[in-house]
Amino acid sequence: MSTSSATLTNGVASTAPAVSPQRPDYKPRYIDIGINLADPIFRGRYHGKSKHPDDLKGVVKRASEVGCTKLIVTGSSFKSSRDALKLATEFPGTVFTTAGIHPCSSSIFSSSHHKHHDESGSEEEHTPACDPDPSKPISDEGEEIDLTKTEKIITDLRTLITEARSNSKGLVAFGEFGLDYDRLHYCSKEVQLHSFAAQLKLAAWLSPQLPLFLHSRAAHADFVRLLKETFGEKLERLGKGGVVHSFTGTAEEMRELMDLGLYIGINGCSFKTAENCDVVKDIELSRLMLETDGPWCEVRPSHEGWKYLLTKEPAAVVVEAAESLTISESGKDEGGAVKKQQKQKQQQQGKKKNQKKEPEVPDRFKVVKKEKWEEGAMVKGRNEPCTIERIAKIVAGIKGVTEEEVREAAWRNTVKVFSVE
Repeated sequence: MSTSSATLTNGVASTAPAVSPQRPDYKPRYIDIGINLADPIFRGRYHGKSKHPDDLKGVVKRASEVGCTKLIVTGSSFKSSRDALKLATEFPGTVFTTAGIHPCSSSIFSSSHHKHHDESGSEEEHTPACDPDPSKPISDEGEEIDLTKTEKIITDLRTLITEARSNSKGLVAFGEFGLDYDRLHYCSKEVQLHSFAAQLKLAAWLSPQLPLFLHSRAAHADFVRLLKETFGEKLERLGKGGVVHSFTGTAEEMRELMDLGLYIGINGCSFKTAENCDVVKDIELSRLMLETDGPWCEVRPSHEGWKYLLTKEPAAVVVEAAESLTISESGKDEGGAVKKQQKQKQQQQGKKKNQKKEPEVPDRFKVVKKEKWEEGAMVKGRNEPCTIERIAKIVAGIKGVTEEEVREAAWRNTVKVFSVE
């Protein structure tokens, strides 16, 4: 593995990673292990209102153009799992799917949930966003678990999975399921624990087993405990392995998951803080997978990892540093040359004040607001699988390795676990 090194260029310190150059004939390739393409937002519908035409095919096309040729669409409820399976039929060989019940969708196991579980989630309902919503209160009342409902839910989930596998519809994983204590306003802790345990039992019963697509937020101890209760202290009875996607936990938690043989899925939420980036640095490439979790979890300028996307011409850096060095060392400018350069620079900056600011990180595709949608453009604020190249770039920057190493490791790991090649 390459390491970072500090060098001097014309007296200017550089901490760029000491990495080998990318092969000129190398073509990037990605698999997005977590993309919510069944969300109505990719059909142009936002909170029940149509804002622009269905552009799902354009989303898939843009992904392909950056080398993201395989998409694992997340099933997080009965409805989204069925919708994902339809997409696998529509895009054979490109779209693969998971099927399960997300912790935030697990209220169907409670007696207070009045809809039939197969009808829960309307045509307009979005998948749970990656961030908690502090505006939504957490109920003080405990939810009663309905065991009769549980039996029916698990039976129907088993039927859905069995039929999908027999029809070769692209189902490659059990999930998304797990625990999320950051968003208890969607579902209580008690019901989440019941949902996770019941689904783990089904996952262990399946023959052959499916790999697991797992979710864990602020619930590591309970999460690991239930996994071990089902599959053994070392998860030795977990035949196909699994990935803990959208990982934002601690370094200690990450290491325990890797020691158990699980993989770690990284997206924009994994780069929010310096602590998050330190965790990413320690993930073994042999345990790494990449995802966007679109339409959520985009990388934002406020994220610590954003700096790894910034590019600045090395020559410009050297010139600016040299100018500063001349002034600081001499305390004067010889012949007024430096002062003149600075004045010209200020004048140029003044002229540019009223011009549109150039983006720090150029977009590969045009980006427009949803109200001004145009064919071929990305929608602002709607994360797409084509942005997975940014995830790889940030991981490479954090770890001090080439983007090719990151892409290829993630590709190998994903193919090995989910058999999508």
